[in-house]
Amino acid sequence: MSIIDSPRKSRPLAARIVLVQALALGLIGGTVALAGPATAATSERGCTVDPLKPTQHHHEVDFRIHVDCDGKKTVEIRQLRFEDDHHGRDDRLGKSTFEESFGPRDDSVTLHNFWDVPKNSDHKEVYQLVSFRVRSGNSDNWSDWTRWEKSDAAIIHDCHCSGAGDSATKAN
Repeated sequence: MSIIDSPRKSRPLAARIVLVQALALGLIGGTVALAGPATAATSERGCTVDPLKPTQHHHEVDFRIHVDCDGKKTVEIRQLRFEDDHHGRDDRLGKSTFEESFGPRDDSVTLHNFWDVPKNSDHKEVYQLVSFRVRSGNSDNWSDWTRWEKSDAAIIHDCHCSGAGDSATKAN
C-alpha cells in the first residue's frame, strides 16, 4: 500500500503549494483593489483624515476634508490644491494649513476650503493633496507627517464670474 499511497501524498502537497500561492496572489490582488480610488483616507494615532472629491457651487469650488478623531487630539493638516494638466506639470492653485482640536469624546468635522473659479476659464480638472500630523492631549509630541493623500478629481466649468481667491470654513 505504501507504493500506492506515496504518489498520492506528493500530489496533494504540490496541490497545496499551488493553492497557497494562488491564495497569496488573490489576497494581494484583493488588497490592491481595496486600496484604489474608493477612499484616500489615512489614519494616524486615532485620527482619520480623508480628502474628499472637490465640488463646484456656482462660481466656487469646495475642497472638503473630513476629519474624524477618537479622544482628545489636535490635528494639523496641510492641503495643496491643483489643476490637473494632462500635457505637463499640474498647476498649483493654492495651499492651506488647518489645525483642529477635538475634546475627550469621539468627534468628526468636515473642513471646507473655497476657491473662486477664475472668470472665463475653460473647464478644469481639480484635486487636492492632504497630509497631517496628530498630537494627543496637551502633549508637545506630534506624530510624523503622514504621506500625501490625493482626492478624486472633479471637473469644474466656466462660471462667467469675477475674481479669484480662497476662503476657509468648517462644518460639524
